[in-house]
Amino acid sequence: MSYTVPAQTRIGHVHLKVSDLRRSLDFYCDLLGFELMAKYGDQAAFISAGGYHHHIGLNTWHSKGMPPAPVNAAGLYHVAILYPERKDLAAIYKRLTEAGVQFTGFADHGVSEALYLNDPDGNGLELYWDRPKEQWPLDEDGNLTMYTERLNLSGLLQELSK
Repeated sequence: MSYTVPAQTRIGHVHLKVSDLRRSLDFYCDLLGFELMAKYGDQAAFISAGGYHHHIGLNTWHSKGMPPAPVNAAGLYHVAILYPERKDLAAIYKRLTEAGVQFTGFADHGVSEALYLNDPDGNGLELYWDRPKEQWPLDEDGNLTMYTERLNLSGLLQELSK
């Protein structure tokens, strides 16, 4: 029995275990710019972009004061946060760079451009924007051919002067 998820299906939100809720709110709200939508004492918070009930849940229910999960273990690789325009990705790159945030990588995937970093608990984040679908790389048979190449960071920053 075959099943295909409906094309309109979207990933609604992610819920992360964190060790220090205040530190996570400082990172996600004060640095990345998400809005605090609801908070449950010092144990959980729900944040969003644009007033949605929440895109990211943060909680300390099982993780308060705990170290990050091991890198070489099963679990979430990263959460991908999609920015609407290339200029928006350039702006957050500049903001994070000026704040001294350490990036773990940068990539041009053909379909998108991405910045990689970790949150204070070691949860991986991908901040990216998608190129328009008509610009996605295709082979001679029309199949998608994603790749990973070096991201042109100076070219990205030029978006801010347009």
